[in-house]
Parts: sequence; C-alpha cells; structure tokens
Amino acid sequence: MKGPYGISSGQPHPIGATVMDDGVNFSLFSRSATAVELLIFDRYDDRVPRQVVPLDPRSHRTFDYWHAHVQGAGAGMIYGYRVHGPDAPHEGQRFDPDKVLVDPYARAIVYGDNFSHANACSDGANVESAMKSLVVDSSDYDWEGVERPRVEPTERIIYEMHVRGFTKDPSSGTRQPGTFDALVEKIPYLLDLGVTTIELLPVFQFDENDSSFVDPLTGRRLTNFWGYNPIGFFAPHRGYYTEDWSQMKHLTGFRDMVKAMHAAGLEVFVDVVFNHTAEGDEDGPTLSFRGIENSVYYLLDPEDRARYLNFSGTGNTVNCNHPIVRRMILDCLRYWVEVMRVDGFRFDLAAVMSRDEDGKPMRNPPLPWEIEMDPLLSQTRLVAEAWDAGGLYQVGHFPGERWYEWNGVFRDDVRRFVRGDFGFAGAIASRMMGSPDLYERDGRRSTLSLNFVTCHDGFTMYDLVSYATKHNAANGENGRDGADENYSANNGVEGPTDDPGIEARRIGQVKNCLAILLLSQGTPMLLGGDEMCRTQQGNNNAYCQDNEVSWFDWNRLRRYGDVHRFVREMIRLRRAHPSLRRRRFVMGHDADGPTPAGITRVRWHGTELDAPDWSDGSRTVAFTLLRTPDDTAIHVILNMHDDELEFAVPPEESGRWRRVVDTAAASPRDACEARDAPPVLADRIRVAGSSVVVLISC
Repeated sequence: MKGPYGISSGQPHPIGATVMDDGVNFSLFSRSATAVELLIFDRYDDRVPRQVVPLDPRSHRTFDYWHAHVQGAGAGMIYGYRVHGPDAPHEGQRFDPDKVLVDPYARAIVYGDNFSHANACSDGANVESAMKSLVVDSSDYDWEGVERPRVEPTERIIYEMHVRGFTKDPSSGTRQPGTFDALVEKIPYLLDLGVTTIELLPVFQFDENDSSFVDPLTGRRLTNFWGYNPIGFFAPHRGYYTEDWSQMKHLTGFRDMVKAMHAAGLEVFVDVVFNHTAEGDEDGPTLSFRGIENSVYYLLDPEDRARYLNFSGTGNTVNCNHPIVRRMILDCLRYWVEVMRVDGFRFDLAAVMSRDEDGKPMRNPPLPWEIEMDPLLSQTRLVAEAWDAGGLYQVGHFPGERWYEWNGVFRDDVRRFVRGDFGFAGAIASRMMGSPDLYERDGRRSTLSLNFVTCHDGFTMYDLVSYATKHNAANGENGRDGADENYSANNGVEGPTDDPGIEARRIGQVKNCLAILLLSQGTPMLLGGDEMCRTQQGNNNAYCQDNEVSWFDWNRLRRYGDVHRFVREMIRLRRAHPSLRRRRFVMGHDADGPTPAGITRVRWHGTELDAPDWSDGSRTVAFTLLRTPDDTAIHVILNMHDDELEFAVPPEESGRWRRVVDTAAASPRDACEARDAPPVLADRIRVAGSSVVVLISC
C-alpha cells in the first residue's frame, strides 16, 4: 500500500523509533528474519495500515538491524511490524508474518477495547485487534527545575504500593482514581506517614486481560491486576493514564507524578520485570519478542528448542545474558533513569539474571555486574528479589556489591518469632542487627539488607495475624496458587470476628511486627496499607483481583487510626535515633579497641542483665544500644511468650529511662515521644506477653 510518507534507508542506531528534525528513524533487531515490514497506522484499531513500508535488506538492513527513515513523521505516529522468517519451533524459531508486533523499544503502546489476547494466540491476521507502538518525543517535557531528592541510605523507608489499587476505591477521594495523577493527590498522606520512597509495582505495559481464570463464586472474569507480565519494557502502562491520550504521546502522566514526588522530597522506585514476558509458554500469544527473534530473547530447552525453560513460573524466561538482551535491558534502565527520572529499581526474580543460555547459574553473570558498574546508573538504587521460581536462592550473596536484597530470611524469622515459635531468639537478634550472618562477611553494609515482613506477594499484615491458611478460592485455581506456608496465625478464629479480645491480640501482633521492622538495622520496607490494617480477606496471591480485595479501603484509616498513628510514631522514633539505622554493623559491647565513628555497640540480655537466652525454648530477646556521641542509649525488650515476664533494666547513669514504645498499651501510650512517655522508676519492669517495649534514656 502506497502512503504519504517518503522513505529512505535510515540508520541502525539507536534502536527503536527516534524522533529527528526531519522525521523518525526506525530500527529493529532481528537476526533470523527473511523480511520485515514497517506498518504505519492512523489509529490503534485500524483494519488496515495507512502505509506498509517493506524493508529491502539491500538498503534497509545493516548486520542484524532492519531500519528506515520516515520523512515528515513525528511524535504520535502509531506503528507496528510484520516479521517474516521460518516457523520452525524445534529450531527455536516462531516467526508469524500474520501478526502485528510491538517494537521491543516502544516508548508507548496503544490499544483499545478491541485488543484481543486470543487473536494473538490463534492462527491468522490480527491487524485490527493488536497492540501497537506509539512514537514518543521524550525530549518534549519541562521538569521546571525540580531536582531529584537526596535521601541518605540510612534515612530510607520504602513504601510498596500498586498504582491502581492505591486509589481506585471511591473512598480514596481522588479525581482520577487508579492513575498516576491520583498518586500525586496522595502525596500529603505519604509525607505525613513519614516514608521517604515509594516503590511501585510494575508500570511496564502489560495486558490486563491475559488471565484465563474465572471467580467460581461470582462467575466474574479475572484480570492481570499486578502487572507482572510485561509486553513493553520501555512503555508505561496505558491503564494508569487518564483518558487524555496526549499524556501518552508526551509521557506526561508518569513524569508529572515523578516530578511532584521529587518536589515533595520523595524518591520513586519501580518494580521491573526482566525475567519473563506476557508471551508465556508454547501456547502463548505472539505479541513482540517471540515473533521477532524467539531464540535470542528467550531461554529454550536444549533438549527440545520448541519448549521454553521456565524459571519464572509463568511459562518463559528471558535470556538476560545474551548480548542483545543485555543491551536492551541496560538501554531500558538508562531510559527510565535519564528520561523518566526514577530513582531506583526493584528487580523481580532477579536470580534469573544469573543464568546462562542453558539456564545454568553462572559464577560471574555479566548482566548484574554491568548494571552495577554502568556510569549512568551509578546513583540509582538497585534492589534484587534474590531468588527465582527455579530454586536459585541468592539472599546474602547476590552478585555485586551495590545491590540491596529483599531479605526473605528476615521476613520468615520475624513472622515465626512473633507467632511464638520456639528456637528463633538467636535468629531474630541477627535480623535486628542487619543480618550480619548474611552480609558482614562480604564487607557489605547493613543498609543493603532490605527488611520486610509483608509485601504484595502474600498476606497483608492484618491477614497475617487473622488467617492460619490462605483463602484463594476467588482466584479460580482451586487453591493451587499462593504459598502454602505463610508462618501466620489467626489468633483464635479464622477471618473476621466481633470478639474484642481476639481483635486486640491481632492489633498487638501487627504492632509487634511493625515495631521489629522499624527497630532493625537495614532498610525497612512497608507494604502499603498495613498502616491501616488493609485486608485481602485471606487471599495471599491477589494478582488477579482488580476489585475491593486489592483496592485500599481508605475508611479503614478511621477504624484503625491507632495503627496508623503507631506506624507514624515508630518512623519518627527511627529517624530521631541514628543508632537504629547505622550504615555499618553494630559491635559487641566488649569488643576490643575504641568505638569507631558511626558505630553503635550492643549489649545482649535476657530477663536478667547480660544473660541472653539463645536456647531453643527461648521466646525473649533484650538488648541495649549503648550511648554514642550522636545518640542516647536505647533498650529494647521483645517478649513473645504468652505470659507477662519481669525484665531487669540496665542502669542509666546519665539520666532515667522512659518507656516510649509498649505494643501492649493502648494508644497513645503504645508509641510516644520521650517527653510524653512514662518514666521507669525501678530496676525491673514487667512486660506483657506478646509485646515489644522500647526504653529511651533521657
């Protein structure tokens, strides 16, 4: 089809669609393609392209890059590709020229209600119903002089949230619920809580409708809510924008949000998914990578290249350490840092990045090291979920020296200790000191232990203390999904209750978990909504629940205002005391030599001073962070026995102790400033069962 645009050969670099003074340069990598067509559309739902540009390999191919310059084109142009080549799955090739393909480097992706996941899976053309790429001019934005915030590693407190779930419920009171714009309206709430950093669940473009499951109770078709099935790594998800399509062309929705967060002093981290894509297994849709160069982008079974290696648990695994894929991932990260100005990345199932092309773990995988050493990413925070679905577990030894790690050991040990399990006193002592058993031997900083008790994957904090087992029937998978072992407890009855005693115990346990998290060395991460006791009704894998199960019910702020206040006060306490957030590991009180600057010494106790009980039968831990030049002394008591116990209190020569935290006390005595806290007048105090007490020397 002849069209209005003039076409010339163009250049192989940069890859993707690049706006130039006189048009747009397009470049696509495909080593094995025999022919490539660039398709230009007027609308995302056109039945036929406005113009088809065949790329003649004699003039439009350089090495493995197919390219063209479209004169007079600019931002807002909609395009796609058809790629011809062998359909030979057992040789690792899955070309299908009937399918319109998304550019892997697309800066934005457009689609309408007619987009069909099914058509991308079945034989035949899908021009009208395919997702398509949108040309973006990323230089067309005014940051208005807003600079990135400078958050010290020891000050960082991360708040994990889902863009849509945070504000979609009407109770959020936002004008554009479920969007990037709505996050801006909630900035005052985040500042009041005291967090420094928001971590967004995936914002890469994904297909909301790629779930095949149905809620058996309602018959409602389920969706891909979390977004952990990316289609375009460079493109912000269309569903998080307002209905103003110009936001897509200029990327203003996402960048306006980042600019507002930065102006308020908040960092923005994004959860990136480079371990798999939405194209799934052998029966999945052909959307982009599969139809462009399947054997390069994915790990294939060496015994049968028609099958995908599945270390992600979702059907396929990205071939992260192939040179072309490594380049794409690095280009993507640089783009989100330079153009979108994000401050950090959380890498989903990051252990995949340590696997070679046969899926075997590598001693020195190139991709994690290249990310760490890249100059443009040098000031970017890197967070690894240091495991994958294939059993590779790298907590404590993820490659590199700059990587924060999601400390799953911290999560499990805290849950079990607070639940009252025996044998975890020694483990909890190590977790609260920044997990030196995992990190100190390699000379890493304690701040690289990213501590959490709950996250998007699993129970919320309130559900952790309200359900003994998962309740995932609504996911339509007959209970097969979600972790079976959560180290949870219902504290007397499964699920909702009107019993005030059970409810009081649950709230106390929530506060215990939150207190331990915020008193521990390392970098704390809160799951958004835990401060208002958000519930998912016992669902520990709400990936497909785009409804009240996953949405924040902001009315719970009133019902659980004491928990919200407790979190705010615990954050204030942490920020007020450098000894609770050292960059370097604490020292034993009797260690030889003088105390270096920036170091706190710790003294361990049990119910008696200097007599810690590390036995399997112990459920108590007590310690004193000794006075330093920049901080007062802090004494912490954890009693996870059911019964009240009496604890000796160390003498404090420079003043007296005040009880600033007591999770068994009613608000506001559960957490208060030292000037308002009751003094400790004796050398022994009674500590309620299943509670945390903190004393500050004044």
